[in-house]
Amino acid sequence: MKELEERIKKDGRVLGKDVLKVDSFLNHQIDPMLMERMGEKFYEHFKDAGINKILTVESSGIAPAVMTGLKFQVPVVFARKHKSVTLSDDLYSSEVYSFTKKTSNHISIAKKYLSSSDKVLIIDDFLANGQAVNGLNTIIDAAGAQLAGIGIVIEKSFQKGRQMIDKSGTPIYSLARITAFEDGQVVFGKEDE
Repeated sequence: MKELEERIKKDGRVLGKDVLKVDSFLNHQIDPMLMERMGEKFYEHFKDAGINKILTVESSGIAPAVMTGLKFQVPVVFARKHKSVTLSDDLYSSEVYSFTKKTSNHISIAKKYLSSSDKVLIIDDFLANGQAVNGLNTIIDAAGAQLAGIGIVIEKSFQKGRQMIDKSGTPIYSLARITAFEDGQVVFGKEDE
């Protein structure tokens, strides 16, 4: 998605060897018009997959997931990282390690929002080491639901997440694929077809 790549070049900041900060439009301040166009791209790519539910992890995946759900006209469910007092014990759960934050989180989804009749599209803001996708897939398996595809806003192809997903055979579509950070600049790879 050329518009996203241009926005990353303009407003993204490379921190160290493997972190990209995009808090001015994706994961702190959100550009809703850009999110809407991302949702359209995900919809166009996966529209024939029979999706009836969108799944993400709080919090940065929510905005692109909601816009994708709007295009599909299906519910969006986000896995919570912290158990709320209003969330019952009837949950699907998994552990996810965040390399950016250097912490593990237990993510969970109420069982009433995911079932064996669901054909799920995962939407997430970043794909690096694949931990969030793995955690969501564990929950999808526990529910007996079917993973129909994975939509990623920004993929860091130089990390192992993509290779792990490719081995599973799950369809994946990334809007921006980063192959490297060189001299503080982002190097983009070929956009998914």
